[in-house]
Amino acid sequence: MARPRQCRYVAQPPSATYFKPCGIPLAVLDEVRLTVEGLEALRLSDIEGLNATLAAEQLKISRHTYGRLLSEARKAVAEVLVFGRALRIEGGNYAIVHAKRCCGAKRRQCVMSVICAVSSEGPSLEDMVDSRYGRAGGFIIATFKNGDLSRDPEISYLDNGDAQIMATGAGIATTEHLADAGVTTVMSGFVGPKAFEALQAAGITVIQDMDAMTVGEALARFREGKCVPATASNREAGNPFEKG
Repeated sequence: MARPRQCRYVAQPPSATYFKPCGIPLAVLDEVRLTVEGLEALRLSDIEGLNATLAAEQLKISRHTYGRLLSEARKAVAEVLVFGRALRIEGGNYAIVHAKRCCGAKRRQCVMSVICAVSSEGPSLEDMVDSRYGRAGGFIIATFKNGDLSRDPEISYLDNGDAQIMATGAGIATTEHLADAGVTTVMSGFVGPKAFEALQAAGITVIQDMDAMTVGEALARFREGKCVPATASNREAGNPFEKG
């Protein structure tokens, strides 16, 4: 069995996800795809001016892997500019993280936390993942300090009872609760379109179709890098796991 791809840590979601040349109908354009972590590599190297070693540390990958990622991203952008193609930014194997503090004026390392919220039918890891998102009874919050998925996370429980009883807007209210808690990734069953847009706007990665398993099992898959973040194009595909 192929080794799961290592998750890459991205500081912010894309501000725009599609670009096309002016004056050419979309129907006749070829598309080039750029992953979210590829865009992050371009930001770190070509905007922030970090060298490969520091940029690789930010993404939590090896320098060799970073070099390949940056090369692929630059080639994608070059094809768009040279051949007049459209650029779609989506997908990859990444998690959005929040920088808690920066260490030193030279920004040699940022301490980051990955905070994963799993919709749950109860307050323990043995409870089943709640198939609902907006009207889930609560969320198990797993905090991975310094973004280290190899270490056991701190576990807490966030009650979502007020959103459960709302007539409308439950998904939006739930997203506000999770954003206030600093959540970077959400795992649940199906996430509706309005809630999905709210999560994207908050910079929270969405992993769905995680029902029919316990919260502990869902978190184990996340730590092993076996989950694929939902995007606008694959959100209803029903395939949350990395192939291979």
